[in-house]
Amino acid sequence: MQEITKFPLLCGNISVDLVNTEVVRRGHRLDLLPKTDDIWDWLHVVQADIPFWSEMVPAWKEQLPEIHKKLVTMRGILRAHFEAIADKQTVPATLITYLENIITNAPITYKLKDEKLLPFPVGTLADRLLTILALDALRLIADGKLRLLKRCSNTDCVLLFIDESGRRKWCSMKICGNRKKVAKFQQRKTEEL
Repeated sequence: MQEITKFPLLCGNISVDLVNTEVVRRGHRLDLLPKTDDIWDWLHVVQADIPFWSEMVPAWKEQLPEIHKKLVTMRGILRAHFEAIADKQTVPATLITYLENIITNAPITYKLKDEKLLPFPVGTLADRLLTILALDALRLIADGKLRLLKRCSNTDCVLLFIDESGRRKWCSMKICGNRKKVAKFQQRKTEEL
């Protein structure tokens, strides 16, 4: 698990990380990607998941408005489906079709980089990025990991994570788990007085 930054990266899957760019702070839902500069910051954080990152850096800035619009739209669609799946609904065929259609806009070729075969979408920069996100979500479905998607046990939290152990309750101990532990400790101390 990566260290907590402005963007919570909770399970190493870029599609879930995109959904988790909406958080709750002080009781209010907060969009961590309201401006194109925020998209740029997020892309820097998740660049290890984008195989064509270094080759495309010069073009990113010019295309951020288009990328921003498409990412926010995709995030909304993924959030709706991922939350339903976290609530134990089956993966809908409409989600699979949506993800497959995204990939048709930037079909995948492969390149050898650092002795690894990496997917390399061909198309506009925005479509390439969406293809990487769609491919990640489709891999989660194919590997059966999307069924392990959970909501944080903190009812005020909107973050999602993959629970491979079957015992995880919190999005992160640093974010919600520790808050609940501190609250329980303070409650016990108050009851003892």
